Amino acid sequence: MNVYYSPAYAGSAYAFETTRKSKWVADSLLESPIANITLCAPQPLTLEQVCLAHEPAYVSAIQTGSPLELAQSQGFSWDAGLWPMVLASNGGAVAAALDALRSGLAGSLSSGLHHAQRGAGLGYCTFNGLVIAAREALAAGAKSVLILDLDAHCGGGSASMIGDEPRIWQLDVSVDDYDSYESSAQIRLHMVRSSDDYLGEIEKQLREVALHWPRFDLCLYNAGMDPYEGCADGALAGITREMLATRERIVFDWCRQQSLPVAFSLAGGYIGEKLDQQGLIDLHRLTLSAAARGDPVQPSPGVPSC
Repeated sequence: MNVYYSPAYAGSAYAFETTRKSKWVADSLLESPIANITLCAPQPLTLEQVCLAHEPAYVSAIQTGSPLELAQSQGFSWDAGLWPMVLASNGGAVAAALDALRSGLAGSLSSGLHHAQRGAGLGYCTFNGLVIAAREALAAGAKSVLILDLDAHCGGGSASMIGDEPRIWQLDVSVDDYDSYESSAQIRLHMVRSSDDYLGEIEKQLREVALHWPRFDLCLYNAGMDPYEGCADGALAGITREMLATRERIVFDWCRQQSLPVAFSLAGGYIGEKLDQQGLIDLHRLTLSAAARGDPVQPSPGVPSC
């Protein structure tokens, strides 16, 4: 399984989990490898690819730092390293998606994607690599794409950017109301208020997807670890490391059962009084371990090689 990462993922001067933890996780894989995982450097996105999803004025602000308010709308202090960082990390999300179409399974150590809107950043998310990757997958031959968002916070940026595109669907199970939105026929948000209901709700919604939604060519999995009870932002009391390990097994087993290629990204996870850097790394390694433990599905014969 290829997992995409470049040192440019951590290129911004703004030091925060979203801009640093990809390097921490990559370093951990070099020090303590997980079987069947190969780190690969992705091609960064081009200006043209970004502008297909985001408004040119916003893209220019991220590139140049002007106007500063727009350039910092995601919550980072702007510096010249921001532009190559987000091109690389969002490029990794695209590379994983196209790889999964070909191989059945891939990932990227990207985070900071799902709150970004067409014309502005939000919630530490600059560009929306989930929607960009979905559109690139459609252009590569996929007929429909599922975004599965299990970050603690709602993926309102993705929902707003999917718009009237009937080939992109989103299932969002969240525990924090930040960036919430109204559900529709193809974009569903389900809020969980008790840890007792968390895994059961995810299993229920995945069953509903399998029964009532289209048969997808690709799942883009936004694997947030911020529901963890020790996280500084988004946590829900009672969601333990063991529950999140089970969640990851549920997701990847479901994809295999559905013969659904899957590309994952890391999403949220934040250090606090109850979670240190190593603890956060260990949480994100749950996703990597669950993805790597089984054989990838065989991609749809209707999707050409990338």
